[in-house]
Amino acid sequence: FTLAPGMIAPLTPPCYDTAGTPLSKVHLLKMEAFFLKLSKDSSPLPSSVSTESAAVCPEQDPDLKPWNPGHNEDNRVEITNGKKFLLSSSATVHSIHITSGGKLVIKDNVEPIVLRTRHILIENEGEMHIGSEICPYQSNVTIILYGRADDGTQPDTYFGQKFIGVSRGGTFEIHGEKKLSWTFLNKTLHPGGMEKGGYYFERSWGHRGIIVHVIDPKTGEVVHSDRFDTYKVKGESARLVQYLSEVANGMILSVAVNDEGSRNLDDSARKAMTKLGSKHFLHLGFRYVPVVPILPAQRLYYREKYSEKLADKIWQNELNFLSPPFWFSVRPKLTVTIDTNVNSIILTLVDDVRSWKPGDRLVVASTDYSMYQAEEFQVLPCRACKPNQVKVAATYLHTGEVVDGVDMRAEVGLLSRNIVVLGETEKQCYEYSNKLCSFFDFDTFGGHIKVSFFSLIRLELIHMGQQTMGHYPIHFHMAGDVDEKGGYRPPSYVKDVSVHHAFSRCITVHGSNGLLVKDVVGYDTLGHCFFTEDGPEERNTFDHCLGLLIKPSTLLPSDRDSKMCKMITEGAYPGYIPKPRQDCSAVSTFWIANPHNNLINCAAAGSEETGFWFVLHHVPTGPSAGMYSPGYSEHVPMGKFYNNRAHSNNRAGMMIDNGVKTTPASAKDKRPILTMISGRYSPHKDADPLKPREPAIIKHFIAYKNQDHGAWLRGGDVWLDNCQFADNGIGLTLASGGTFPHDDGSKQEIKNSLFVGESENLGTETMDNEIWGPGGLDHRGRTLPIGQDFPIRGIQFYDGPISVENCTFRKFAALEGRHTSALAFRLNNAWQSCPNNNITSRVFFGEPGPWFNKLNMDGDKTSVFHDVDGSVSQYPGSYLIKEDNWLIKHPDCIDVPDWRGSICSGHYAQIYIQAYKPANSQMKIIKNDSPDRPLSLEGALSKSTHYQQYQPVITLRKGYTVHWDKAAPEELTIWLINFNKNDWIQVGFCYPKKTTFSILSDIHNRLLKQTYKTGTFYRTLQMDKLEYRYPTKGYYYWDEDTGLLFLKLKAQNEKDKFAFCSVKGCERIRIKAVIPKNAGISDCTAMAYPKYIETPIVDVPMPKKLPNTGLCIVMPLDFFDSPSISFYFSFLQADGKKIFLTEDGIQVVVIEGQNGKIVNQKSFKNAILQGIPAQIDQYVTNIKDK
Repeated sequence: FTLAPGMIAPLTPPCYDTAGTPLSKVHLLKMEAFFLKLSKDSSPLPSSVSTESAAVCPEQDPDLKPWNPGHNEDNRVEITNGKKFLLSSSATVHSIHITSGGKLVIKDNVEPIVLRTRHILIENEGEMHIGSEICPYQSNVTIILYGRADDGTQPDTYFGQKFIGVSRGGTFEIHGEKKLSWTFLNKTLHPGGMEKGGYYFERSWGHRGIIVHVIDPKTGEVVHSDRFDTYKVKGESARLVQYLSEVANGMILSVAVNDEGSRNLDDSARKAMTKLGSKHFLHLGFRYVPVVPILPAQRLYYREKYSEKLADKIWQNELNFLSPPFWFSVRPKLTVTIDTNVNSIILTLVDDVRSWKPGDRLVVASTDYSMYQAEEFQVLPCRACKPNQVKVAATYLHTGEVVDGVDMRAEVGLLSRNIVVLGETEKQCYEYSNKLCSFFDFDTFGGHIKVSFFSLIRLELIHMGQQTMGHYPIHFHMAGDVDEKGGYRPPSYVKDVSVHHAFSRCITVHGSNGLLVKDVVGYDTLGHCFFTEDGPEERNTFDHCLGLLIKPSTLLPSDRDSKMCKMITEGAYPGYIPKPRQDCSAVSTFWIANPHNNLINCAAAGSEETGFWFVLHHVPTGPSAGMYSPGYSEHVPMGKFYNNRAHSNNRAGMMIDNGVKTTPASAKDKRPILTMISGRYSPHKDADPLKPREPAIIKHFIAYKNQDHGAWLRGGDVWLDNCQFADNGIGLTLASGGTFPHDDGSKQEIKNSLFVGESENLGTETMDNEIWGPGGLDHRGRTLPIGQDFPIRGIQFYDGPISVENCTFRKFAALEGRHTSALAFRLNNAWQSCPNNNITSRVFFGEPGPWFNKLNMDGDKTSVFHDVDGSVSQYPGSYLIKEDNWLIKHPDCIDVPDWRGSICSGHYAQIYIQAYKPANSQMKIIKNDSPDRPLSLEGALSKSTHYQQYQPVITLRKGYTVHWDKAAPEELTIWLINFNKNDWIQVGFCYPKKTTFSILSDIHNRLLKQTYKTGTFYRTLQMDKLEYRYPTKGYYYWDEDTGLLFLKLKAQNEKDKFAFCSVKGCERIRIKAVIPKNAGISDCTAMAYPKYIETPIVDVPMPKKLPNTGLCIVMPLDFFDSPSISFYFSFLQADGKKIFLTEDGIQVVVIEGQNGKIVNQKSFKNAILQGIPAQIDQYVTNIKDK
């Protein structure tokens, strides 16, 4: 190999190694030799990878010729046939076409360069370079892409308008100045900048007199406050004078009168206030209201407000008065607020930010529910700043610390770069697609970059993207494998790029695999920000990327908000009626169409809907159609998901659920293609559901201040470890599949994680955060996720099986009128509830109200989970159930009224009863030992289906009867769910007299969709013969007098731990009945009982309560040779009697007031009283007043 002349010439600008150290000539020579050797020994690189450009500073190419075309919008520039140009001054041209070995390099000038063009097209061995990896560009260059969509310019058939396009064989490389991309606050940024932030104080009736606050002017902190009742107490004037004299010089005094303070205000106090600067205290009269802020030592700031109003009137309703005079109610009200508004503050950050210079633009993410509290700052000069500090001007509070164990530090991103690509826009919106000006009041026709291979490092993109398909700020389009699998060494990448104030996405990965997207900041854009498009995109890595302020867009149904969804119906079949919340409303910061991608160290810090959304394409869409077999993306193992965070999102921090419609609209399904639909994720090895499961691991995920959900995860094996959730409406919902887990045998689990109901991050009361009210343990005012009465929940169970292990729950505090629980069930739920939901903390089963309607759906009635270690109920091994579900309740269960639940013991399973002909009946099921407490079920499916499915949880080894509110179904299929081998129940189904039956058993393999018959049932005249069951033969008993058909349902096969069905498949009993015409309603309750009533028997005794009662005292070792432990019980003594409380809780004793006699007594255990003490309230309310 021969080095080209000038290859080791003096380097201008300087070149650097990866650590930022300038390279000498010798270093560069060694690097060139190494690169050439690597190229020789390795497989050939694609033509788009330039060995020369990677090895030297682009400006050092001796064949470059100076090029300064001037300014001419008609100049169509062609750089071709090996021509190589060096642009060294600003220019305006119509377009630039680089092809056939042509090359354009931007000179690293001292003066900024601005290049205006309609487009740049690079293809067929053409190259364009602004700096290189070892020679980053140090000056400032801006490429402006100009033009209107309707200006008559003929668009390129592939790239469109206002673009930088790189076709196959082209090379486009940008390497800007090295700067830190983004970091975290390491100290809370308070509103206005002062360390202590704002202050709010309000008093009304009961706080009459003069109220004084002493304020530190350096921090804004209230150092001390006091009230002096100079209306009622004579000595208060002297105390006020003494107090004022002791305030240190330099402090700010806030002195205000609430209601009335003049009656006993003597001359000494009036003169003391006048000496401090007050004009009105000397003549203070009845209910005059002066407010005096004073700086005693040096009066740099002084303002006194004076009012002679009696009070402000508080209007409760709008009133109309016909004539004066009139009276109205008034109340006194004093408010003291401290707004620490100063011009600047020093941000303390986690990392060294000396690369951020004065004039650079930053964005600080919201740490509240509203994403609109993200703020842009300009870095100000600061000689006193440390390496991890910059100086800015600020408005909102941004948390910069770990709060209650949850890392809530705000992200701080760099927007400014020295290389800028800018889309030139008009001052206002104009129509060019999709009724745009109905949704936006600004021009959305920006520039875009579309490539198959390039390397972009340290670049700023502004006003990029268009509201048309395929035109995004950075678009990797159908590039295939761009990593080593495709022969690219190193892989193609985008690093240290900022995309902000954009009009369509941030980074789009389309039909491309193996791309590295690292240290990218996406801010204030329309539509999904980090976007994978068609479904086959795999092995891409998003590492340390930040997205915030992500707004709806018109492009895809999933991008659209409700208004757009209703107005944009292109592609739909005639008669389509949009359902915005189902069909659209999914715009996300990270939209991942294939789970086999990596997300590491990323932050989704504010989206109109969701932070991270894993969505499924059953088949690839668009130009990627046919790239994988149906169902591949639904089973492919998840890539690495580690150390990510999501906050300030409306719907959820993270979603794994749903798919997109992959077929065009039709009469059968009128929705347009790519509308949101249902989808289920079940990861398996090699994406093959017949091979072993490979759980999706979500590790070190943080979700806080998301309005609806911290995370909603539906699928097969989805496991979370070491995660943090705080201040979400609902922290985490784990769901499987409705009637069945989509992947039988899988489970969802969370372990070693922290849940905080309401943290010390109180938020900021602003117009953006519309919901403000009391909350937390101290009932302080705070921003709230949804509504003041919305029941905040930590973990919400939906379907199952679910495992919760070694999790901590903090600060779930119920308020009057608002339930709060660490653990809860999905309410308004029609689906099944698995008795294998294991919990190893409060729980709430719901009640009718504004958020839950009537709670009359089947899933609401059958809620259950297993408290394995007693961490919830204090009874290890117990089950928590709905309080009125007597199918699984027994007399020894402990009711917990405030939970709307009961603590029980037992062996539980489920039966699924599928009913045909009719399919719209209500089913009533009765346990024979509780005939007066039936459970009625509506069915889990819609009334329009051809069959209905009922899914009760039942106690094993018990007898039941089933009845209907209409004619009995002609066909029933009974599934044995969560039955272990030899588990059984006996069921009597109600039918009219003279009905005849055909009954068989089978096994259905849901995965293979195969069914085979296992046996036939024959009629017996003896009930006890139901006990006899052979592999291919069973018996049924038809009691025609009562109308009950009895079967013993017994599992014949083994079952895996978390499977719903046996290892061979789902065991079923199928009944076909020939029912006499006009038979009427099939409700046999009156005939069945008392004939088949049974005595309640508790098969599984209630477990013992955890031994935490009593007061444990350990005596000092100084007094005894070994520790001595003694237990003492608290007691009440009255009328000569001691009443001991032997269990932890509350003892109430009612005593006759006249003679001291004990009238009544009752104890309330802690296990009963978790939450709002409803039982005590009811007990005390009912005490008779003699």
